[in-house]
Amino acid sequence: MSTTNYKPRLAGKYKTEVVPALMKKFGYSSIMQTPRLEKICLNRGVNGAVSDKKLVDVAVEELSQITGQKAVSTISKKDISNFKLRKAIPIGARVTLRGVKMYEFLDRLVSTALPRVRDFRGVNEKSFDGRGNYTLGVTEQIIFPEVDIDKVTKITGMDITFVTTARTNEEAFELLKELGMPFRNAVKKEQ
Repeated sequence: MSTTNYKPRLAGKYKTEVVPALMKKFGYSSIMQTPRLEKICLNRGVNGAVSDKKLVDVAVEELSQITGQKAVSTISKKDISNFKLRKAIPIGARVTLRGVKMYEFLDRLVSTALPRVRDFRGVNEKSFDGRGNYTLGVTEQIIFPEVDIDKVTKITGMDITFVTTARTNEEAFELLKELGMPFRNAVKKEQ
């Protein structure tokens, strides 16, 4: 499959459905004013990485499987004696998605992974930072179908941050809602 003419489903939906809906709701005069998704950052701290270095390698491997892009390990910035932590030791994993991989990951997250969460009633709509960015905490990495449950030794979570060009929380909320993010109280706000 050639990546030059491939277009993710959500990228097409953004241009045909989301942009007109946001322009109508907020009264934008130009298409360029509509907020868009810039990148998705996945970050994962590894508990016990100080004593067992292989845990970071497992976290990098799992994040790479989940996103389809090579993850990198994060390094500690300073010494903290209470945690037996030394400077420049790998303590986590992260990956930043843009473009086609970003839309593909968002599509898989919304349609496949989030519905697999136990007792799922929607994601919290209060996790916006005031500048149009949204952070979602996932408690178990096994909700992603790419992770082989038999090979998982430790259940850990991760933070997923959606960085948008929106200037306010309301614009970012509407953008993510239109892209299919299942917010918990989205139905109540519309009534």
